[in-house]
Order: sequence, then structure tokens, then C-alpha cells
Amino acid sequence: MKSESWIGLFVLSAFIFHFSVLGVQAQEQLSYRRNSLATMLVYHPEDEFGDEIYKAFDSLPIPDKYDDHTIDGMRVIDNKKVWGVQKRDTGYYKAVFGHQLNQKEIRANAQYTEDLLNSRGMAKKMVAKWFGLSGHTVNDATFNTELIQTRGQYNATDVDVALAMQTTRGLATLSDAGEELLGQTFVLVNDVTYTTAEEDAAVAKLTIGIVGGVFDAFTGGSAGRDLAQTSAKIADSFTGFNVKTHSYLYQLVWNDSIAAIFYTQHYTGKPDSAKMQAFLDDKTTYRLQYVAHEYEFDKKAVLKGKYERTELVRTICARSMDKNIVALAKQYEDFKVKTPVFRVLTDEKGKITGYAAKIGKKEGISDGSKFQVVRREIDPETGKTTYKYVASVKAKKDCIWDNRYNAVLEQDPGSSLPYTTFVKTGGGEILPGMLLIEGKYRKVKE
Repeated sequence: MKSESWIGLFVLSAFIFHFSVLGVQAQEQLSYRRNSLATMLVYHPEDEFGDEIYKAFDSLPIPDKYDDHTIDGMRVIDNKKVWGVQKRDTGYYKAVFGHQLNQKEIRANAQYTEDLLNSRGMAKKMVAKWFGLSGHTVNDATFNTELIQTRGQYNATDVDVALAMQTTRGLATLSDAGEELLGQTFVLVNDVTYTTAEEDAAVAKLTIGIVGGVFDAFTGGSAGRDLAQTSAKIADSFTGFNVKTHSYLYQLVWNDSIAAIFYTQHYTGKPDSAKMQAFLDDKTTYRLQYVAHEYEFDKKAVLKGKYERTELVRTICARSMDKNIVALAKQYEDFKVKTPVFRVLTDEKGKITGYAAKIGKKEGISDGSKFQVVRREIDPETGKTTYKYVASVKAKKDCIWDNRYNAVLEQDPGSSLPYTTFVKTGGGEILPGMLLIEGKYRKVKE
């Protein structure tokens, strides 16, 4: 019974995903291979703002530079039910006001989360989504490669498993799909706690009060106490909400040996209860591994009245998680974002003045950010994907799109721009559809 409901869950997920992916493609109008991402939240119901953080997270879409690989029922880790409030012997530690996590605690959290995700079969569910698991029972369940075709821009015959297993080229194409798609599948677990300006103000008032008292003791007057009272009122005029976001990144492990087990022992394009049951029973082949951590904490307070409480939390949480994604992409190369050149810009005389891309401050772009421009090529002999270096560009000063959450509402500089403009610093001809990759990328061939 458990196996049947598990399969049904994936049928619904695949149906929803099919239409969401079409919407993204229509919007982008440029087809390219994104990394796939599922995001999760460590939910702290014991916190005053816990529900607002949960609602904010639940309302935020996957960043549009990644394909959505969310698994239904695997979006939230309830701290109270799973780990307890503060910590547990197994290693979960919570960042609270006055306590920053140290490296030992971060590593313990990362390891515990990896164990938790793997014990819940998260990796297997991600593989099942990649291969369109459908059916109601093990007797009628099947896999397909439609999602791999869509995201990888393969022809149907290129990734037909039955045909591919019979030829060297077919196996190479499956290997390419594994490296380019399944091996680039990630889970980002965000543990969001916070401090409020009230907490900061209490410390500020205490500190100012002490200083004022000392001042009065020396002078014999009351100027210090007056200063403390005035400063306390100023502190209370802020309702700052400063989130502490610890983001833990996990990658789906996919290599030749795992692929061989899946294709020979588990994959079936027609009903085969033995293979399907073997897939459902397998508890060791498919797993996620921890690869990186990032921490973001912005002390800037927000004036009372600028946002109502729910929107304030949503804005700050969105920007905090975006900052961590940017930092993780720079820290861990496989997580790098690829963005297509949207348009070649010219003046009235037809002279090239720059190159437009739908990427901006949300992705961490600043004046002078440097990118490689690459062309994706398919080797005609092996069917494998390669990336060929074409040129180098950098972001043009004062021409960076501010696409952060609510930037338009705040009328931030750059929020009215439709894209970011890049200028070439070296290399050859740049055409629409070529990919921008920040910094150096090991897969690029000169």
C-alpha cells in the first residue's frame, strides 16, 4: 500500500511539473540547460516569527536560473518534531540571539541533515522525478525520459534507454544526460532564524544606560540619563528583522556505477513489477552528499511602516536566501549558474554597444563582474556535450538590472531596467543563446 501511494505522489508531481516547465520556457524564449534545484526550510514553530518565515518560504518560487526539482511532501523539516528546540545529541544546533554557530556545529548540522534526507529517500525520489515514474501500483508503474528530453534538449531516440543500451553512442548520450542533468541536481536546505530590532534595542538601551550612568557619576549631573532615554526612544522606532540564514547544499550522487544499476536493474519503460519493486526496496544506491555551506546575516534595520510584517519577512528572507545561493555558486563550481545572452545591443548606426542578459543583482552581479561566454557543442561521434570558450565580458557600470525581490516597489536604482548590459573584454563574436558563466568553469575548453 505504501509503494502504491508513493508512486501516485510522483504521478501528480510530474503532471504539475510538465505545465510549470512549459511556462518557464515560454517566458525565457531561450532554451538552455539549467542546474536542477529543490529547496527546503528548517521550520522553527517555537519562534515568534516562525510562521511568517514558513509562509514567506512557501510563497517564494525556485530561482528562475534553476529548474524546479521540488519533491512534494519534502519541503519542510519541522525542528520541533525532528530535532527538538535547541539541539539534540545527534548534532543539530540552532543559531539564536547571542549565539552564532561555530564550524563544529555547522558541520554537525550538515551531516545530520544529510543523514535525514537519505533516510527519507530524498535522492531516490529525485531520480524517480527525473525518469517520470508513473502508475498506481508496482504492477503498472513505468519510467520514461520525457523530462530529460525537455531539460536536456535531446531527441527522443537519443535517450531511449532500450536503444541506447545497445550502442556505444547511445550509452555515451545517457552518460552525458547523467553528467549534465542528474549529476547537476541539488537540494538547498535553509535554516532561517533571526534577531529583532527589539532584541538589539534592548542591548543598546542597556549599554547606553550603563554609559550614561558612568557619565553622571563623573559629572554629578543627569545628562547621561537623558541621553540614554533619548537613544532608547530612537532604538524603539525601528522594527528591524535581521535573519540568520544558514544554507546547506547537497548534490545528487550520480556516476557510471549508479547509472548501470538504475538502467539494468530498475529502469523499465513497460510494466515490470520485479524491477519496480527492486527500485522501491533499494536503500543504498541513491543518495545525496553534502557539498557546501553558506551563512548570511544582514544587520541593516528596516524603518517601521515601510512594510507590513508579513511582507517585511518575505522580502528579507528572499534576499537572504538569494545571497546564499550566489555565494554557494561562487564557492562550489558545479552549482554555477549558466545564463544565455538575451540580445546583442547596437546603436543607431549598427555598432555593437553591449550584450543583454536576464541576470542582475539577485544573482550577485555588481560593477565589473566578469563572465566567460561559451558555446555549447555536441560531439557528433560521442553525443557528449562540450563547452567551447568564445569571449570574456564584464558587467557595465550603472547598467545592472536590480531584479531582487520587491526592488521595483522600493524603486531601487536599476529596478526599471529590463536586463543587465555586459561589454566584451576579449575574444570572438558573441551571439544570442550563447551562455554566460561567471568566473572560470573547468568544463570550458579554450
